[in-house]
Amino acid sequence: MKLHLRGLLALAASAIALSAQAQTWPTQSVRIVVPFTAGTGMDTIARAVGPRLSERLGQPVVIVNQPGASGNIGADSVAKATDGHTLLMGANTMLMASQMYKNVSFNPIKDFAPISMAAYGTLMLVAHPKTGIKSMAELIAQAKARPGNISFGSPGVGTPHHMAMELFKVQTSLFMLHVPYRGTAGYTQDLLSGELNVGFLPVHIAQSFVRDGKLNALAVGSAKRHPVAPGVATFEEQGVKGVEVDLWYAFYAPARTPAAVVSKLNTDIAAIVRSNEVKDLLGRAGMDATASTADELALITQKDYPRWGAVIKRNGIAAD
Repeated sequence: MKLHLRGLLALAASAIALSAQAQTWPTQSVRIVVPFTAGTGMDTIARAVGPRLSERLGQPVVIVNQPGASGNIGADSVAKATDGHTLLMGANTMLMASQMYKNVSFNPIKDFAPISMAAYGTLMLVAHPKTGIKSMAELIAQAKARPGNISFGSPGVGTPHHMAMELFKVQTSLFMLHVPYRGTAGYTQDLLSGELNVGFLPVHIAQSFVRDGKLNALAVGSAKRHPVAPGVATFEEQGVKGVEVDLWYAFYAPARTPAAVVSKLNTDIAAIVRSNEVKDLLGRAGMDATASTADELALITQKDYPRWGAVIKRNGIAAD
């Protein structure tokens, strides 16, 4: 009986300590590391959430851009942060890039504490009209008839645009030629000029070109049709399963962050992301604001990490 009472007292003391910790945190300014350059989707989200989170926490929230190695450099710095006040503005690109580069010293599953989802972005598969490809079935037929003659581009090796096509190739057993670019501008320009046959673009950007007749819409990479392009079917609707390639963005903390602090951050960030003001702001940038519990984000991370790892290994994808 005494042992049982001691256990209950210990649990109560622990709960009180965690509550006190959450109430006193933060004790200094909070840094949100964005592992890409300014102007990217992650940067837009961080700068939308940052000042609003500062109001809730009563401390400055500083956005720090730390690009390099497809996001690995910034993510690694957060994984190793020991100040207790550094967060990561992450995305599913972290799950890809961490498995494509050699000597990556962090693990996205073990070294981060998920906080909350922030937003989704949908990709659309498009083709240049001069290819004569007007449907996904026609793309598959052409690619099978002429292996390697169909070219697709991306803003770079390991970008979501690239990995989405690699997953599509795996699911359909196709061989197409990848042409990587250094950034979005050159890639999009060559897709529009017809130098490239097919490729993925964010749905908000792609749909404007589709409306103008500059590109043909083939499929959206989400689980359901997107309101921006309701007439474009998903991959699954067209008989290709397993090609759900939504971009997603989320907040993480170093793995050693106390649970009470993670819980506090989840409450505050989720409320900010769900606000109409932030929903409208991210919507104008082509993203759908979406919050989650920490557990929900953990499950998504744990599911996507091996999924992309399998694609990377099977297709022999590596980054320098």
